[in-house]
Amino acid sequence: MDENLKRQQEFMFMNSRLQLERQILMQNQMRERQMAMQIAWTREFLKYFGAFYGLAAVALTAGSIKKKKPGLLLPVIPLTFILVYQYDMGYGTLLQRMKGEAENILDTESTLLDMPKGVITFETIEKARRSQSKFFIEK
Repeated sequence: MDENLKRQQEFMFMNSRLQLERQILMQNQMRERQMAMQIAWTREFLKYFGAFYGLAAVALTAGSIKKKKPGLLLPVIPLTFILVYQYDMGYGTLLQRMKGEAENILDTESTLLDMPKGVITFETIEKARRSQSKFFIEK
């Protein structure tokens, strides 16, 4: 009887461990797919924005030369920053730098990540549920 209970507990432990490993792998694959979609979106946006940037730069340069007003070139400056950021996000090292900074925050500034009023507990959820139930019952 004791042996049977022990085997059953071991089976339950291994089963829950396997389930947890599968959940972790699934969440990681979901995260990877979301990141891949974000990078793909950025690369696609870069194509359209690059075409807009090229057209705007040529038009503003031609307009500033024709009207002899160098101030017409000012919009090219912020557009250049946007173009470079999008390129860095889609094809550069921005994601690696962001990952490094995130790891640094986790290692050295973890207090910034604390939730207001602490971690949510079963008791806080139940308290909110009970107060909401009273609210709906009263109406």
